[in-house]
Amino acid sequence: MKKALLIIDVQNHMFQEGSVVYEGDRLLQNLKELIDSARTTETPIFYIQHNAPGGQPLEFGTEGWEIHPEIMPDKQDVIIQKATPDSFLNTTLEDELKKQGIEQLVITGIQTEVCVDTTCRRAFSLGYKVTLISDTHSTWDSQAITAQEIINHHNGVLRWFAEVNPSRSITFDR
Repeated sequence: MKKALLIIDVQNHMFQEGSVVYEGDRLLQNLKELIDSARTTETPIFYIQHNAPGGQPLEFGTEGWEIHPEIMPDKQDVIIQKATPDSFLNTTLEDELKKQGIEQLVITGIQTEVCVDTTCRRAFSLGYKVTLISDTHSTWDSQAITAQEIINHHNGVLRWFAEVNPSRSITFDR
């Protein structure tokens, strides 16, 4: 079963001083290791990049919108632009996955309870085998609960739609 690594919304704005995503350094380190593993095995990598309306921090073309420099795409990687929490809605993601014969998605990124959650559920509904990397998605504290509680909750709930595994257990095949 051909896999692809999906990296959702790991953009500069998510690492702004004073508002860094929860455990941002760990997230980036885990992503770098997954990216290296994927590249070594020639596993396709898809970067999902959120586009917000003008004047917003993720406005197309702004510094905040750019993919974080520690995990920059290579020329063979695919970058998908989106404007909603669903990485499939009104994007070219599904067409690109089909072109490459992808049947399994390994999902990582930001924001746990929004784009990561929505994309996991949608991928499952579209018939993909989904793996959510339990320690390679993140968010921020809400007024009611901490970021870690949000992550833990989603790692539990999303088991209905995905295998949920830590990054150290993920392997990519040639």
